[in-house]
Amino acid sequence: MSKKSPVRKTAPLIKFGQNVRELRNAKGLSQEKLALIIGIHRTYMSEVERGEQNISLTNIVKLAGVFGVEPGELLKEIPTEKPKPRIIRIEV
Repeated sequence: MSKKSPVRKTAPLIKFGQNVRELRNAKGLSQEKLALIIGIHRTYMSEVERGEQNISLTNIVKLAGVFGVEPGELLKEIPTEKPKPRIIRIEV
């Protein structure tokens, strides 16, 4: 059985997960119930809240709908990251 490749925890993923957890708790929903409503697995929902999964935009929109907020509300206080330049060497 193959393992899925791990997602590197970053500050934006961690903060997004915290925002989801706060809104989920405010609605009185369990991770299992929320996952069922938006059509994802409970363990995936748990990983999103821990900053271990990079959730799709489609699912962010679904979460916002369940919480009754604009999708941007889930992104509040998320730090921006400047991409690191990559050096690509091409041998001729």
